[in-house]
Amino acid sequence: MAIVQLTISALPAHVRTARLMATAVARRAGIAESALDEVRLAVGEACSRAVEAHRAHCPDQPIQLELIDSAGPLPATSSHPGGVAPEWGSGNGDGPGRFEVVVSDRAPAKETADFPLDYHVPDGVSAFLGVPTPAGGVSGLSPDVGLAVIIGLADEVSIEPHDDGTVVRMSWPLEHGGPVSRDSVQSTG
Repeated sequence: MAIVQLTISALPAHVRTARLMATAVARRAGIAESALDEVRLAVGEACSRAVEAHRAHCPDQPIQLELIDSAGPLPATSSHPGGVAPEWGSGNGDGPGRFEVVVSDRAPAKETADFPLDYHVPDGVSAFLGVPTPAGGVSGLSPDVGLAVIIGLADEVSIEPHDDGTVVRMSWPLEHGGPVSRDSVQSTG
């Protein structure tokens, strides 16, 4: 298992850096080319949400990212609230063959208490938002609609709010169950 850790300040400009880094590590890990945009967009949404939460509550605190290829059980690290990596439910990150991104913020999760964040969404975004979607439209968009976007982009998602921050975990299957060779990685220039 390889882990790349990235710490960013709560500045919108650093979201782009996080997206680029996640895309490069995902490509190196062996994510299908067709899924790279999903990784880039999901990481951008998770980091943007964390940046906005930090700017409102704790602008001097950093945001932590972990980019994990061939993911297995995560070791306990200080980047997770409480110093312990949360457990995946129902198979997320179990064994090799997955690429995971973990975005950990330090902003209080109290403002997102209206949402059932400790879940896996079997019924899609409407169930996540807790509001019915009328035919042909979207209603009741919340301030955390980015979390709903992440659910639609990542293969598996876990959102774990704590008093001292929120951990957003996303994972995707690796295309061939392992990293690509150095010679096959293309430059994103």
